[in-house]
Amino acid sequence: MDGKLVNVRGKNLYVEVYGSEKNPPVLYLHGGPGESCFDFTYHQKNRLKDDLFVIAIDQRGVCRSEAIEEGEAFGLMDLVEDCEALRKYFNLEMWSLIGHSFGGYLSLLYAATYPDSIDRVIFECPTFDFELTSRFLLKKTAKVAKKYGQEELAERCLALTANPDKTIQQLTEEYMDLSDELGENRMEIYRYNNDNPTDYYSAYTDEEWEEFYDRSEIHYNILREEGKLFESLLPLLSKVKNPMMLMTSDHDAATCEKHIEAFEKDAENGTIYHFENCGHTPHYEDADHFKRIVVEYLKVKTVVK
Repeated sequence: MDGKLVNVRGKNLYVEVYGSEKNPPVLYLHGGPGESCFDFTYHQKNRLKDDLFVIAIDQRGVCRSEAIEEGEAFGLMDLVEDCEALRKYFNLEMWSLIGHSFGGYLSLLYAATYPDSIDRVIFECPTFDFELTSRFLLKKTAKVAKKYGQEELAERCLALTANPDKTIQQLTEEYMDLSDELGENRMEIYRYNNDNPTDYYSAYTDEEWEEFYDRSEIHYNILREEGKLFESLLPLLSKVKNPMMLMTSDHDAATCEKHIEAFEKDAENGTIYHFENCGHTPHYEDADHFKRIVVEYLKVKTVVK
């Protein structure tokens, strides 16, 4: 792996870098909360490195980054501040962002907080609103459950979707519990094209991944307890003037129609690109196509008026 630990605001973050510094710089922000940049760089590092200067991280406390200790101060805005500190570490005037899933939520928050640090933003099948995404995911879970004869599970998912009295946190957490009942079929919620899998054991053992995800669980639990990630960021779409691309796909279960409608209405410099025959992760389900769209969009320098 081409990664190293970089001390950012007193914490070691795992950072991978690909391509020439002469290329347009882009930061990749993974989803979760608590996933890793591993699958993105596994599929995209060799595709993007000739055209872009790619920086990918495991966010604070996630997987290969230093664990968050008990009692340590940590919250959602620390992830934003880490991004901005990392930009300064690389001595970049500005950079673009690719945010996948929750990474899209984080990218929008970062762009709204530090607009002058950002050139362009690509949101890959993001959530900007956990309530909308949780209800959408529950519908997809019900669909998969019916496919495998789990009718009672499907009914519980649909009942929860229609329940107006649940808090956003309750919806999110109960979705996680219900989707786990799909067992080995759970990834069908997210993945449609299975032709280009990620070999997670090409670099790390079972024991190492178990340790990594123990760290990620701490990261997610603290963010969940803080509660800020359950606040909708849809109102920020109208405030961010940077060029933004929303990537959607035929079978994604995160970016629902209400997300798309809000983006079309409020993103002043927004464009939408749709992937066919893909689920939640075009960066590996349709990797060459994804690379082409990303390079075409990010190699155009934004003209500041």
